[in-house]
Amino acid sequence: MQHSDVIVVGGGIVGATAANAFAQSGLQVTLVEAREPLPAAQAKPDPRVFAITRASERIFRSLGVWDEIAPQHACAFTDMEVWDAGGDGLTHFDCAEIGESCLGHIVEPRFIQAALWQALRASDSVRLHCPARATEVVSQDDSVRLILESGDALSADLLVAADGARSPLRTMLGMETHGHDYRQSSLVALVKTTESHCNTAWQRFLPGGPLAFLPMQDNWCSIVWTVPSADSERLLALDKAGFHRELADAFDHRLGDVIDSGEREAWPLRRLHAVHYVQPRVALIGDAAHAIHPLAGQGVNLGLLDAAALAEVVAAAKQHDRDPGSLQVLRRYERWRRGDNLLMMMAMDGINQAFSNTRSPLGRLRNLGLSLVNRSGAARRPFMRHAMGLGGDLPALASVTEEVRSSS
Repeated sequence: MQHSDVIVVGGGIVGATAANAFAQSGLQVTLVEAREPLPAAQAKPDPRVFAITRASERIFRSLGVWDEIAPQHACAFTDMEVWDAGGDGLTHFDCAEIGESCLGHIVEPRFIQAALWQALRASDSVRLHCPARATEVVSQDDSVRLILESGDALSADLLVAADGARSPLRTMLGMETHGHDYRQSSLVALVKTTESHCNTAWQRFLPGGPLAFLPMQDNWCSIVWTVPSADSERLLALDKAGFHRELADAFDHRLGDVIDSGEREAWPLRRLHAVHYVQPRVALIGDAAHAIHPLAGQGVNLGLLDAAALAEVVAAAKQHDRDPGSLQVLRRYERWRRGDNLLMMMAMDGINQAFSNTRSPLGRLRNLGLSLVNRSGAARRPFMRHAMGLGGDLPALASVTEEVRSSS
């Protein structure tokens, strides 16, 4: 039986980040992933992209993978503009106001995953089981055992579930979640417009949900259009010309006409939050622990902070000869991340409820709020820093200064 310090189940971006962070801390890691990732050059363009915050960028820099992602595959955005379709309220954010070079980067997931897996394959501290699926988990006093479909048995001090919102591992372990259906769907596509996106992330709040245009290279944008669930099938069924017209109208032609687009995908939105992130020898991270409304693009960034925080807690335990799989150690991670994640989920739910409706009194209040934030630098600057992931109690991997990075 192969024994490791940590087994990570799920080799997506959050799971692969966690595995790299554990390995960088000197731990022996086993990663179990159901599907072998395609090389980025062979994978087709992904209509879904990630808005990577500056904190997440720092994590990737600390792990030594950022140079494989940027600049060729990441589009930095320097500004953000948010406005309400039901009035004249508008807020504009500019990175120069807080002395940053950008607010974040828009990146296709395939390029991030390729860089992370390249680092995993190069590490002497990582064993890869891929493709492989877990069929059974056996928790013991001093270890946890994972049985694979192949019949192989793995053991570790700690098992980390990073296998998504429908986490089979979480289900096997009987870890309870709470959640609700937003009765909205998220439609994504890559589109090209007649006018430049100006390296700005744009978001218009419509009665059915927000519509975001996120800047990409060669003047393409990734759209994230939140619509009532009943509308998603109709939008998917439109021909290109019809979709382009409806999309440009919904965006008030802010970037001119839509002249090209790629594949469209849509999926229903549901909030999910694990009652507990940990139990003896087990920890949940990323979507296995929480699924959040996509209106601010924070989902993957919260997961990356989970990965960095858990790696820090586990490494500190090992350094002090403490059992990293003990509930006492793992609860430090849960206390660190669960409250922050819950606050972000509640904030996103509140914004979605405030803007996704046609109630006139609420419309006047939200337009007034947008205008006040736009006129007040004191309100705007903290909001920007929080959206960039630079506020709160950050893990060390997300807190490394530029000076330390450049000298390493």
